[in-house]
Amino acid sequence: MIRAAIAGLGWWGKHMIRRMADSDRLRIVAAIDTSDAQATFAAEHGIPLTTRWEDVLNDPSIDAVILCTPHSLHTAQVAQVARAGKHVFCEKPLALTRADAERSVAACRAAGVKLGIGHERRFEPAMLEIRRLVTSGALGTIAHVEANFSHDKLAAVPKTDWRASSVDAPAAGMTAMGIHLTDAFLDIFGPISEVYASTASRASDRANGDVVSVHARFASGATGYLNAILVTPLYIGMTVFGTEAWVETRNHTHPDTPGPTTLTVQHKDGRRELRDYEWTDTVKANLEAFAASIEDGAPYCFTDEQKIGNIAVLEAICRSVAANAPVVVHDSRPDLAESA
Repeated sequence: MIRAAIAGLGWWGKHMIRRMADSDRLRIVAAIDTSDAQATFAAEHGIPLTTRWEDVLNDPSIDAVILCTPHSLHTAQVAQVARAGKHVFCEKPLALTRADAERSVAACRAAGVKLGIGHERRFEPAMLEIRRLVTSGALGTIAHVEANFSHDKLAAVPKTDWRASSVDAPAAGMTAMGIHLTDAFLDIFGPISEVYASTASRASDRANGDVVSVHARFASGATGYLNAILVTPLYIGMTVFGTEAWVETRNHTHPDTPGPTTLTVQHKDGRRELRDYEWTDTVKANLEAFAASIEDGAPYCFTDEQKIGNIAVLEAICRSVAANAPVVVHDSRPDLAESA
């Protein structure tokens, strides 16, 4: 059993505590926050709350720290936790620049600790099936992929909230939703070589906008598109077009809420397959996979190259938005391009 502390008791930090309450692989046993405003919630879940990092970092009974904190704090906090000899699970995005992502990966390597990342959508059964179809060649040569992750759960976030900040959450919904899609792109289709992105403000006065659209070119030659909207009812899906078939997945609920996902495969010969996948607790699955990599040495599905590469894509998207022009995505340093 991995005993973990969690830093940050906002929406997602609380969600993690609820989801991991009955896990037999990782248990959240302490919480850190900037104030005691969430003391009641913590007490209800039997978790002591502190505002002092040293209370957690100096506690030998705590094996790992989960970071659910503002994005701009991640790099320093990852290094701090790693220096204390504790494993780190960082909510997405790992960092806001490629250089900072490299620093975090290097810090964990130097300390000999594991670095987990909060891209739980990789564990969705329908996404795993898309990956299988692509990697097996069942779809033929991949020509194009389109993905959307949009909802209005964060539409009412105050302008003063870090989630609405151009510093902590640049390019509208990229760091909230779009970053999950680029992670899936890298995992299923390989490196992205170029992006052309734009944002818009359609229904809010957030400094970072409420719509982001990204065109991408993969190193393989395939093309891709992703969209994330912060001010529309839930719409989550991905469609992959190959020369032999196309496949589409549509989520009926947000990943934090039980509900089915429908997958459709359209074959070149006219056959159409329709499958429904039941909801699985992907937050729990990710954290338990992280715990298994610590306790058992089991492979963790995120490579260091992908952790850094996804932030390189994010940085390129932000640069593209600012310049209104295509931007080349730079590869991560070769010495960090290996699995953790």
